[in-house]
Formats: sequence, structure tokens, C-alpha cells
Amino acid sequence: METKFFHSVTLDKDACMGCINCIKRCPTEAIRVRGGKAKILSDRCIDCGECIRVCPHHAKKPIFDQMELLDSFRYKIALPAPALYGQFNNLDDIDIVLTALIQLGFDDVFEVAKAAELVSDATRKLFSEGNLQRPVISSACPTISRLIRVRFPDLIGNVLPILAPVEIAARMAKKNAVEQLGYKPDEVGAFFISPCPAKVTAVKMPLGTQKSAIDGVFAISDLYPKLISAMKVVAAAPKELVSVGRVGVGWGSSGGEAYALLNDRYLAADGIENVIKVLEDLEDEKYSDLDFVELNACSAGCVGGVLTVENPYIAKAKLKRIRKYLPVACNRIGDHIPAYSKFDTPLEYEPVLQLDPDVSVAMSKLSELQKIASTFQGIDCGACGAPSCKALAEDVVRGYATTDDCIFRLKTHMQEIASSLALLEGHIPQSFKVGDSDDSP
Repeated sequence: METKFFHSVTLDKDACMGCINCIKRCPTEAIRVRGGKAKILSDRCIDCGECIRVCPHHAKKPIFDQMELLDSFRYKIALPAPALYGQFNNLDDIDIVLTALIQLGFDDVFEVAKAAELVSDATRKLFSEGNLQRPVISSACPTISRLIRVRFPDLIGNVLPILAPVEIAARMAKKNAVEQLGYKPDEVGAFFISPCPAKVTAVKMPLGTQKSAIDGVFAISDLYPKLISAMKVVAAAPKELVSVGRVGVGWGSSGGEAYALLNDRYLAADGIENVIKVLEDLEDEKYSDLDFVELNACSAGCVGGVLTVENPYIAKAKLKRIRKYLPVACNRIGDHIPAYSKFDTPLEYEPVLQLDPDVSVAMSKLSELQKIASTFQGIDCGACGAPSCKALAEDVVRGYATTDDCIFRLKTHMQEIASSLALLEGHIPQSFKVGDSDDSP
């Protein structure tokens, strides 16, 4: 049966050793270890890539496109993420990176940072209109949108209804190629140079829109060696291609989007565990004085994505160094926010964590779950293959596991059997014991 979910994070079972690093770090409890191998629960996975980051055996792998995909289009446009600029040593001219992309086979470059500046301007306009539900939560990180969708449905109304900069960049770049250069729409390909696998999922199964305008996603880590070589070739005389300022480039690290709003009433958090704590507090209405919340699943922001090559905090420092040579901003949205930059499909709750669609049945199962969980030790050791005792109890209720999967319960059960056998042995007549015979002396 065809799954309703696409995932850019996959499992190599041959490499998996059955350790519990991944199950303990998954923010949606989407991984179990059964039969000595990890198993990703497709409906719960949000493609944050945390399991890729923590797996010591490299059993979790990201999916991304290969450069051969460029051959499918006549006109190829590169969409470099702002995080890309933080991957290189001693870089003080972004034009070197952009020209190197042309050297690799792209016909044009449209910076995602340019679209980021437009999104920042559009967000300021929406704030001034007063129609946003505050505090507004950024929609730029697809992992965060998916996390809210499955785990924090009460916050869906707070998500900024503007598409991510990369999606807007792809639409603008392709529109320009068709209208100004005369290409047919199907001849133009837009390719994102991505710091994380979640962007691949955002292309295959987009949120906020029916169909993505992005035709492929390349990993920064995959293109990095090729880019380094190309940058050496073009460094002496790069083309003048850069069209962004500090605001756009700042989006590559945590706090950049919030800073661009020119509003002090904001909060910026990065790292999936910190993000979850913030979302829980938002759900409890603890931040009533905030206007904007920027959340990044990766530590330090997009520069911390698992498809990057540089230490995220070093990359963040490099971005800061690059920004000081740039103007504040180079792009404005205009008097009206274009329709192609807004959500055309509402963000909807995906009830993958529900025990049952029927409320009465769900309550009954919840009661059973709590009863089963109370019989466990409560130490969340993970030896059962579930991330917590509560998660194992849920698996039992759903029929995916048994209480004997808990090693402590199993030990107690075996001790009870041993005690019963010992007690039974004391009541067995001597003449019926194993090894005895009627002609014994």
C-alpha cells in the first residue's frame, strides 16, 4: 500500500546495530528498535535529521538529488541557501561562491537570501495591518511546521502564513526566466543548495501550498568539494551577482529572521529540544508579551543542518564576518504582498499521535495506557526498544508490543516462574522426580 508520507531521512538496516541513541533523541518518538534493528514510524517522522546527527553507525541517511538532474532542463537556476556562505574559510566576497555555481553548470543564480529579505518585509507589513495571531511563529523551517502540525495543533493559527524563502525564490526565478528570457515553464529547473534533508521533504510533500516550484535539492556537503575547486578558478575575477544585504544573509543562522523584523519583542530558539520547550510554553500561554518567535530545529540555525560541512557555531561566526561588508538590505516587497508568496493551502492538524479517532475509545485506551505505564519502573531506559516507559505502554495499547518487552517486567515474570517451579518441586513425590525409577534401591 502506498504511504501518505514521504521522508528524506531513511534507515540502512545493514548498518544499524540496534543501539538506542536515535530513539532517545527523536522529538516525536518516531523510532523503535525491534528485532535488533531500528524502525522509523513513517507517520510520526518530521525529517528533522536528529537521528542522522546522533547515529554512531551512520545507519540513518538523508535523501537528496544528484547533479545529473540538471540534464533534465534547458535552463538551470541555483538557489543557494544563506547557510552556504558560512561553510568557507576567509570568504569576504559572496560573488565568488555564486560565480562558482555558474562554473558547475548552472545558468543562473537566485539567492534564497534575496527572497528572505522579501519575506522579512512582507512580515513587517502583515504586522502593521494587525491581522496576525500573536505571537507569530516563523514558517521558514519545515521541520518546525511539521512538528507543530503533529504535536502542537493549538499553535497552528500562530504560524506565519507566508511560504519559506526558498519556495518564493524558486517561483520568482522561474517566472523571470519565462517572462524575460522566453523559456517554456517546463524547460526551467530551480535547484536548492540545502543545509538539511527537511527541505527535500518540503519539496516532495509541501505544507502551505499544493505544489512546490523547486525541481531538485542538492546537499551542501555533496557540492562542497566541487565548489571549492570552482571557487579557486573564479576567485580572481568573479561576476557581480550578489543582490542581498545583511538582513538576507542573516537568515542563515539563528536570530537572523527575528532581527530583520526591527522589533525587540521576539524570541529566537534553536536546537530541537530547546524548540520543544518553547512550544510547550507557548501552548501554556507563557509568552503573552512576545510578537514573534523564530524557531530552528538545528543548533545555531540552518548553518547547523546535517547536510553542512562546517561546525555550526564557526559557520555562524563566518556569516557574521561576511555580513559586515554588505548593506543592510537590498530588496523590498512593494506596496502589496504577491499572492504567490502566501499560503494557498491551510496548515492542518495531522492526528498521528491520536490513540483513536473516536474520543470515547481514545479515552478508554488512554486509561489503559496509564494503567500499563504504572506497572513499569519509570526509568525510561530504552532497553525495550521504545524511548520511554510511557511510549512502550502506548505500543502495548496499539498492539505493537507486549509488557514483557520491558526487561524488568520480564525479569520479574521469570522470577515468578522460577519460584513457582521451586515451590512445585517441593510437592513432587520422590518417586516421580526425573531420573528416578521403580527399581531404585
